[in-house]
Amino acid sequence: MRVTVHLPGLLRADADGAAHVPVEVDDDARLRGVLDALTRRYPGLDRRIRDDRGVLRRYVNVFVGEDECRGIGGLDAPVPDGADVRLLPSVAGG
Repeated sequence: MRVTVHLPGLLRADADGAAHVPVEVDDDARLRGVLDALTRRYPGLDRRIRDDRGVLRRYVNVFVGEDECRGIGGLDAPVPDGADVRLLPSVAGG
């Protein structure tokens, strides 16, 4: 099955400038598998999304459709065929 990962401007440099990346995953895909497939293609993204333990960085929000992943299972959140996955790093300022 195929899902589309949407990348904000801050992450596009690590994905050859791509704003939208189609990703092929297994039929019973979980968010972890989507991110694994994405970062196999663009290894530089992994360090920006997950820490050394493979856990989502606290300042990165990931949406599966309209739902923030932490509310629907985190990295184990199911990802349906055709879903839009959006990566949104938090922006801090002062």
